[in-house]
Amino acid sequence: MAILAVLTEQALAIERIGLEAGPLSQWLYSALVEADLPVICVETRHMKAALSAQINKSDRNDARGIAQMMRVGLYRPVHVKTLASQKRRMLLTSRQHLQSKALDIENDLRGTLRNFGLKVGMVGTVKFEARIRDLVAEHPDLAAIVEPLLIARRVLREQLGVLHRQLLEIVRHDEVCRRLMTTPGVGPVVALTFRATVDVPSRFTSSKAVGAAFGLTPRRQQSGEIDRMGGISKCGDAMMRERLFEAALVLMTHSRKWSWLKAWGMKIARHRGMKRAIVAVARRLAVIMHRMWVDGTEFRWSTKEAAAA
Repeated sequence: MAILAVLTEQALAIERIGLEAGPLSQWLYSALVEADLPVICVETRHMKAALSAQINKSDRNDARGIAQMMRVGLYRPVHVKTLASQKRRMLLTSRQHLQSKALDIENDLRGTLRNFGLKVGMVGTVKFEARIRDLVAEHPDLAAIVEPLLIARRVLREQLGVLHRQLLEIVRHDEVCRRLMTTPGVGPVVALTFRATVDVPSRFTSSKAVGAAFGLTPRRQQSGEIDRMGGISKCGDAMMRERLFEAALVLMTHSRKWSWLKAWGMKIARHRGMKRAIVAVARRLAVIMHRMWVDGTEFRWSTKEAAAA
């Protein structure tokens, strides 16, 4: 690699190497770390704010600005995930894409057929294709249009099953994921997403910081006599935030086994509403799962009477 050849010259006395987070930053970071170079990946928004004072923007000026930031210590490092976590994340993202495309086709069929007075109604994933064929059986022109969509949907669903089985196989042999799944509302997808997103639990000095890292803490605007608390920040990993919200929703609305966590969420729901309660439970789930990972413990259940006490 040409970059590596330049940086490893004996004439250079390198103390720190600054690298802006971007599409190729993980690949470059891994290669430089393998070469025992002191590389630091810098948070993009922080670097953009520091370089915005430059009058003329060019690659050369940006490089000089980054060098100055590293020289004076004006940077905010970000964690670069390990190769194993990157592969897990790719599996999760690919699975989500296939699921999203299949749902898009199903929703499109529901909407377009409704224009012709054909209502699909409540039907499961398995019987969806048969239901569509029954509706268009007396409309050969519509059937000719619908058929390619049904074939595409079938292929997407089949490949989605392939990726989902790979996901289950990884979770089955991963001790951390199995431990996280003892938490109510947390299934294989949520557990593996948390595993891939956090990557190294020791990078968080406190378990309470995990909720803020996933954008589940409220925004705050304070100036003089003004002090307002807004909605959640929604910064950080969007997929992890969505999975935690789904887990909290399952815990609050579908979980039949009582726990102190559900009792805590129901108490908030009575005073602040169900939506805010679900967000609060999602934030606390992140904290609990991180602490379980660090301590090597499982979720501690309780009876309904003990939880309500």
